[in-house]
Amino acid sequence: MTGTAATALTLAGTLPASAAPLAERGAAQHSSGVQHYVALGDSYTSGPGIPDQTDANCARSSNNYPTLSAARIAPATFTDVSCGGATTEHMTAPQGTAPPQFDALKPETDLVTVGIGGNDIGFGGIVARCLVLGKLAPYGAPCKASYSLGGTDALAARIRDNAAKIDEVLRGIHARAPKARVLVVGYPDLLPEDGTNCPRTVSLAKGDAPWLRDTEKRLNTMLAERAARGGAEYVDTYTPTIGHDMCKPPGTRWVEPLVAVEATGFHPNAAGHQAMSGALLGALDPVGAVR
Repeated sequence: MTGTAATALTLAGTLPASAAPLAERGAAQHSSGVQHYVALGDSYTSGPGIPDQTDANCARSSNNYPTLSAARIAPATFTDVSCGGATTEHMTAPQGTAPPQFDALKPETDLVTVGIGGNDIGFGGIVARCLVLGKLAPYGAPCKASYSLGGTDALAARIRDNAAKIDEVLRGIHARAPKARVLVVGYPDLLPEDGTNCPRTVSLAKGDAPWLRDTEKRLNTMLAERAARGGAEYVDTYTPTIGHDMCKPPGTRWVEPLVAVEATGFHPNAAGHQAMSGALLGALDPVGAVR
């Protein structure tokens, strides 16, 4: 997912990603069993608005969770091709000037992280619609109602329908990098876990906030299920970020609201990426990949 509400949420394109050895970039010396790490994903991986932006077209930061994690696990090479606005389609198809993300995968790749799926269900459009409707009917659940005409939750259906796309992504990774340990990284906590809203900060209606919270949980659950069935592992970034949602004040929140202070709106800030990196490193630690 990417951008401020609906506009920057569709960022596309990229410059060539760096695959230089980390030691050449001043990182820690090689110290883990990981030799070749490739990071794939959308803007929740790339880190829009977080200094330093190393690729304006893809809104990629040098302090996103893959880069922070790579500095700790110290692979021989690290390639981050995550790109704002990416969908599962962009694993195998160009995204503007950016080549397919799968082009970064090699037979020798032994660690792959992938954070994808939010744009496939239309994250940008969902945010834009819910913010507008929240201003018009702040005490109801107008956005939920608009996505539930006929008694069916359209977003729940989208999530179910996109499970097959995640399956295809995982098959594609395994085919191109058969030796790789594959980790599917979920999305962090965006809204208060207790179902409350913060209308002065984010114009979501009172009844829409818990529904959107549950929609995100449903997406993460789908990603976890597909990882388990697709020969991958799931990294839970939601649980460790509870209590740091966009309704919290600066300094406490790890996800920025629409009027962002530390990153692009509706995306993790630098502290959020540190937390996501911590979750990823925690998933790697049991097998001794991180010390």
